[in-house]
Amino acid sequence: METAIETKKLNKHFGPLHVVRDMSFKVAYGEVLGFLGPNGAGKSTTMKMITGFLEPTSGTVTVCGHDVIDEPIQVKERIGYLPEGVPLYGEMTPRAFLRFVAAVRNLKAQEKERRINDVVRKIRLEAVLDQRIETLSKGYKRRVGLAQALVHDPEILVLDEPTDGLDPNQKHEVRTLITEMAKDKAIVISTHILEEVDAVCTRAIIIAQGELLFDGSPEDLAAQSHFHNAVSLTIMSTLSQKDKAKLAKLDGIASLEELTCVDGATRLLIFPEKGQSIVSIVSDYVQSNGWLLSELHVESGRLDEVFRTITTQSNGEGESRLS
Repeated sequence: METAIETKKLNKHFGPLHVVRDMSFKVAYGEVLGFLGPNGAGKSTTMKMITGFLEPTSGTVTVCGHDVIDEPIQVKERIGYLPEGVPLYGEMTPRAFLRFVAAVRNLKAQEKERRINDVVRKIRLEAVLDQRIETLSKGYKRRVGLAQALVHDPEILVLDEPTDGLDPNQKHEVRTLITEMAKDKAIVISTHILEEVDAVCTRAIIIAQGELLFDGSPEDLAAQSHFHNAVSLTIMSTLSQKDKAKLAKLDGIASLEELTCVDGATRLLIFPEKGQSIVSIVSDYVQSNGWLLSELHVESGRLDEVFRTITTQSNGEGESRLS
């Protein structure tokens, strides 16, 4: 796939604080990259360097083949950027604000109105289009911010917490829109909401204390979980300790945990060795013993567990790093 964004050995210092450390990665057209990390990890700083709002201390960023420092206008023309806490002109209406942004983006009159109408429909701003922005809810303000990032139909989208402040229905709408747009764009989403990774991302990067710690697919990330391919099941009877001990000793099973029992049923969580698939082993054993099975579920992996493990495994949780 053709590369849309590339960072090489990207560093950013704020005085003695080394916020981003040797950050190198690529984003291709057609990818939705989830940029993950705890608060203070350097996510927003990296995104500001990609978009040209901050100058790197060292290293390079290229967007669509253009260097962010040497060709800033060419870069900004190709990027739609939704920053954290997007600044809006409160005295304007969304309609006036989008017309202003479209004019800044040098859209011609006919194209300007067509693009504004398109993003208003996609973001569902019709109900508040002529209402002062300062009177809007946090969710609507966020949607206006997203609309301004889309108004010029950019090749690259850099979205910092795009669903922040949205209700569940609005989140679903925005995630659907991102998935649809990803076909011919490169999209980077900074988020701390792990469900966003499952919902829209084709790839995930995790950073902590300014360093890149993981780069792979959401499936690769889930596969690192202790719960990956674990089997949870409910048997409609009480199993003896001997029965559970035999089950725990089957080939491929690492351990077994008994969950809360309800109405005489037995609920078990069975962990595999090295993340291998054990569902057929477990289901065959249940069937051979004639146990009445009411529920069986295979875990894909728990991203919150993996996220905590990756981001706290070095230098201690929450520790600041000074150069």
